[in-house]
Amino acid sequence: MASHVRTRFAPSPTGYLHIGGARTALFAWAYARRHGGTFILRVEDTDVERSTPEAVQAILDGMTWLGLDADEGPYYQMQRMERYKAVIAEMLAAGTAYHCYASPEELDAMREAQRARGEKPRYDGRWRPEPDKELPAPPEGVKPVVRFRNPTDGVVAWNDLVKGAISISNAELDDLVIARADGTPTYNFCVVVDDLDMRITHVIRGDDHVNNTPRQINIMRALGADVPHYAHLSMILGDDGTKLSKRHGAVSVMQYHDDGYLPEAVVNYLARLGWSHGDDEIFSRAQFVEWFDLDHITPSAAQFNTDKLNWLNAHYIKQADDRRLAADVAARLARRGVDPEAGPALEAVVALYKERVTHLNELADAAELFCVAVHPAPEAVAQHLGEAGRAALADLALRFGSIGWDKAAIAQAIKETMAAVGLKMPQVAIPLRVAVLGVPQSPAIDAVLEVLGRERVIARMARYL
Repeated sequence: MASHVRTRFAPSPTGYLHIGGARTALFAWAYARRHGGTFILRVEDTDVERSTPEAVQAILDGMTWLGLDADEGPYYQMQRMERYKAVIAEMLAAGTAYHCYASPEELDAMREAQRARGEKPRYDGRWRPEPDKELPAPPEGVKPVVRFRNPTDGVVAWNDLVKGAISISNAELDDLVIARADGTPTYNFCVVVDDLDMRITHVIRGDDHVNNTPRQINIMRALGADVPHYAHLSMILGDDGTKLSKRHGAVSVMQYHDDGYLPEAVVNYLARLGWSHGDDEIFSRAQFVEWFDLDHITPSAAQFNTDKLNWLNAHYIKQADDRRLAADVAARLARRGVDPEAGPALEAVVALYKERVTHLNELADAAELFCVAVHPAPEAVAQHLGEAGRAALADLALRFGSIGWDKAAIAQAIKETMAAVGLKMPQVAIPLRVAVLGVPQSPAIDAVLEVLGRERVIARMARYL
């Protein structure tokens, strides 16, 4: 095995990049980065009926958003068909593969008879060449499939870098179809040729591929190639301990962007989903790469925890640069049809609210109140803008017209109004919030009013005077 580490992420574009695939990509990327190796992106698009350009783009978008930059690729299997066919021709010539003319009806009958005898359904080798075995003449007009001549004795064994030693008897494996009757190669064969040609040293993938591994190892050996190291990651369970589904978060990675998560929060969370570095919960991408190894990946299923992801997201929002957050919020407002330039500087709004939110959409919700005419709920108006509340607003409006517009001056004006109308702080501040923001809760009212600006504040108050 070559000393230069080469890993790959090989999604099938029959759907979007979901959280499980993203974790696989992250681990393969981090292992290559940790060892100064090469990370390759390969799109396994041979399922022509189900693969779509939209899914390919969604995968690329998700990788870009997460910052999982590939050193090579994306390679596309559909662009490598001639290479696969050439290798199949070599295997036919070498006797490691053969033509099989059994019809689908024959194969169905064969498997039915095996089940009736209590046997495991499998190809019985009827067209497999053997010494002293006489094969019938190929039937006319029948296009054969090509099968791999799997060893019939011994075992396939490998030391899985996550699961430990795994051994499968070759007697359990039948002769796999590696090319269909129309000449198109099959998944397990394409994977082997790709891994061989791309000199992959470490195959890091989900444990749903464990059953494919012995077949791929045997094909790899038949081609005289070095077998890569394998590391199979256990599945991810939902919050409730059941298989991860769309209701848990098995959605497109870009949905997390749409829902207001920062990519560094998602990456940090994925890194801890089945891997650990002591008790460290929060760490940078650089720290993750420095620490990452395969030894500390748990072989048991990881459990998705939405609360922890939200906690991490809130942390990273607090740490994020205000200018960056403001640019993101501006884009979210624009998608809602709200002009982000219609209110005060978004950086100032973001600075007010970033400590109070879990998602970027909550920041956008808050910022929207600064950019559009607000319409408080009727019950909020009835509760907080009665006679006393409006009297407080009237007194404040007079004071706000002549003071310097900063937090200290605004706070002093509010105190003077409280004394003048005989009300406590909540009895003044809440009506003021409802009048200018449309909601009864916000950060410190003096800070909110300073950012909103004198003209907007007085204009919004005037509707209730």
